[in-house]
Amino acid sequence: MMRWVAAPAALLGALALGSCDGIFSEATAGESGITAAMLTGAQSDTANWITHGRTYSEQRFSPIDKVNADNVADLGLAWFADMDTARGQEATPLVIDGKLYVTSAWSKVFAFDAATGEKLWQYDPQVPGETAVKACCDVVNRGVAAWGDTLYLGTLDGRLVALDRESGAVKWQKVTVDQSKSYTVTGAPRVIDGKVIIGNGGAEFGVRGYVAAYDARDGEELWRFYTVPGGEDGSDAPEHLKKAAETWNMDVLGSSDAIGGGGTVWDSMAYDPELDLLYIGVGNGSPWNRAYRSPGEDGTGEGDNLYLSSIVAIRPDTGEYVWHYQTTPGETWDFTATQHIVLADMEIAGKPRKVLMQAPKNGFFYVIDRETGEFISAEPYVSINWAKGIDPATGRPIENPETRIDKTGKPALVMPGALGGHNWHPMAYHPGENLVYIPAFEAGMMYAPEADWKPDRARGFNVGFDLGAGDLPPDMGIRREVAGTLRGMLVAWDPVRQEPRWTIEHPGPWNGGLLATGGGLVFQGTAGSEFNAYDASNGEKLWSFPAQTGVVAPPITYTVDGEQYVAVLAGWGGAYALSVDGALIEQKAPVRNVSRLLVFKLGADGQLPPEPELADLPLDPPPSRASAETIALGEAKYGRYCAVCHAPAAVGSTVLPDLRRSGSLGDRRAWQAVVNDGLLKDNGMAGFAASMSKDEIEAIRAYVIHRANEDRDMERKRGKTVARR
Repeated sequence: MMRWVAAPAALLGALALGSCDGIFSEATAGESGITAAMLTGAQSDTANWITHGRTYSEQRFSPIDKVNADNVADLGLAWFADMDTARGQEATPLVIDGKLYVTSAWSKVFAFDAATGEKLWQYDPQVPGETAVKACCDVVNRGVAAWGDTLYLGTLDGRLVALDRESGAVKWQKVTVDQSKSYTVTGAPRVIDGKVIIGNGGAEFGVRGYVAAYDARDGEELWRFYTVPGGEDGSDAPEHLKKAAETWNMDVLGSSDAIGGGGTVWDSMAYDPELDLLYIGVGNGSPWNRAYRSPGEDGTGEGDNLYLSSIVAIRPDTGEYVWHYQTTPGETWDFTATQHIVLADMEIAGKPRKVLMQAPKNGFFYVIDRETGEFISAEPYVSINWAKGIDPATGRPIENPETRIDKTGKPALVMPGALGGHNWHPMAYHPGENLVYIPAFEAGMMYAPEADWKPDRARGFNVGFDLGAGDLPPDMGIRREVAGTLRGMLVAWDPVRQEPRWTIEHPGPWNGGLLATGGGLVFQGTAGSEFNAYDASNGEKLWSFPAQTGVVAPPITYTVDGEQYVAVLAGWGGAYALSVDGALIEQKAPVRNVSRLLVFKLGADGQLPPEPELADLPLDPPPSRASAETIALGEAKYGRYCAVCHAPAAVGSTVLPDLRRSGSLGDRRAWQAVVNDGLLKDNGMAGFAASMSKDEIEAIRAYVIHRANEDRDMERKRGKTVARR
């Protein structure tokens, strides 16, 4: 691991981490709009929520205490608004001058009166439906950024759109990616001194990651920071990429743009104005399997592959590299470091430290010196088996060689799996308690190297692993073993002692992001369709609201005319809901998607409409008559091209159609029209003619029929029908 010492920083003021209390308590955007002073002083603005994590430090802590542990039981529904999409909802709303701005799936934007819920305007960027096939983890969006009188939106198809905050009218838009490749944008932009900074996703599909800055006035690109070296860099490459190239097999990385390298910056960022450092979280490799991405002389994986799975500090004015810390050198498990980054000042070992904290996918909670990138400490916050610990002298993991599948070439059940111990869901930090609240979960994964893997430029996951591994009937083998690793938790983590102070067990993984408040509360939604408030000091549940759907988005709080509101976007979806949840249908009730914005205040007594019942739809597939060879071919192709959206073993979720119940399953021509020709591309189901032959697509149909028959027979044996939409 290499560390580089920061150059002397420009002193831009000390407002970022909570100083100057009270100055902005009555702040309004007014005619001048959002300014640099307002963003750096956002900690003291109790009325608004003007940037993604409330402050540049991304603490997601509000000092408002009107709703507190003594009166939270009186919290009620003030108003709600139904979204017009039935896909995953992950956005953090912004609130400015009594108006609330929120994004929905498919990159749509809505503006509401923050006190009454009156809809003021909405904007639909008209993302082409077939873009969905480029998105690894649902067609989600995590929010907008604000600067001046403008909102900035990143769309799923890679555009940066500037919207008039008052009317929703488009001021300008800029394409930020090569749209011929499988880039997507789901994360919220950030704005620093008139520069709109945004990354992108697509590492699973073979792209090369970067983050870029655009002029807030007109969208002109100001700088671009690549996170992995490219074959075209050569002697003109920035020094940080020359250093990175020493850690890759450049013959492979530079041989084809389909390899890409990955390292996408698809979510987390934080900024320290005093140090003038922007911190970005860098994602996984492309392909995941390092043996294909960066092979050594023996054909197995080799090299740290910078800057994959790293936290990187750069200058926001120029994109200049300052330092990095790599959480998972040579990552091969999809262990991203794109998870939420939190900045705070605290005393460690008797000394004041400016720290950066992260709980990335790999299962360790890291405390890093944010001035220099120096490793301070790391301990597991969930169960892990890929490493035994972190070497305190080097900051590198002490790996378990049995889980190094890019070296062994053998399948292994790894903890955490590709979903991580913590995914995109934001943490929260309570400075009074000195606790970081982590929406953690445990979910192992069977990694099996795919033999003779080749990248596919057109469609599908380019990961180098067989995503159909463990595709056995639900009561057998690996699927049952993996299901047994699944549990969700809310962990109150002490970053100094590096241990939990308290932990709450949730019914399942993929629970919502977090909010901490000065009222001694922590708010979180759950996969069990609840929105809860807990005592920040001990985890006691103090209040709960039945949301009728899984809540994965993080809450916010704000005031209008002195009255405190708590808001959260509800709607089940995302990677777990698509790719794992369906496989557990037999073990728990399915979670529906009901996409709504929910807003609460003390004394309110609003009610949601009655919850619709899920219909009992027994499996009734056509008979399975294909040969074992055809079914095996279909299983392999399904794992490569279908499992990411329709779930392993074709046990679908409630968010996307369950293929075992598809109306086209019994009709070869209808199946080909959808899967080969792209008949439903406007609904998100693109055609796969460029990636598979018609015979291979027909083999997938045979495999799904086979699986549907297996599960129908199991249902009959158990005397049980699974409730589905």
